[in-house]
Amino acid sequence: MAKRILIVEDNENNMYLISFILKKGGYEIIQAWNGEEGVELAKKERPDLIVMDIMLPGIDGYEATKRIRETDDAKEIPVVALTSYAMVGDREKAFAAGCAGYIEKPLDPEKILEEIEKYLK
Repeated sequence: MAKRILIVEDNENNMYLISFILKKGGYEIIQAWNGEEGVELAKKERPDLIVMDIMLPGIDGYEATKRIRETDDAKEIPVVALTSYAMVGDREKAFAAGCAGYIEKPLDPEKILEEIEKYLK
């Protein structure tokens, strides 16, 4: 059975690109377009992995990750932060919020699958 990945991303182009790459990699995709929806779908769908954009409308990716970590249903699911922030301290901030990994934009299609597979072992 294919592993299921929840993608939380508000940018249509990025959502399309990530979904396309992961589907080609054999994964089943669940899409959320904002942080609140991401938290709800994480609890309801219990995906194998969550790819979380940090800059989101409403609650940001840090807050969404913290909320997922606080729920019994979803707290064990690995969350990989997706961000165009490459500022000093951003990686630490993502890990402090509960993220297991960190992928920087612009997205490198070859690296995404490689990164994702590290957290699905």
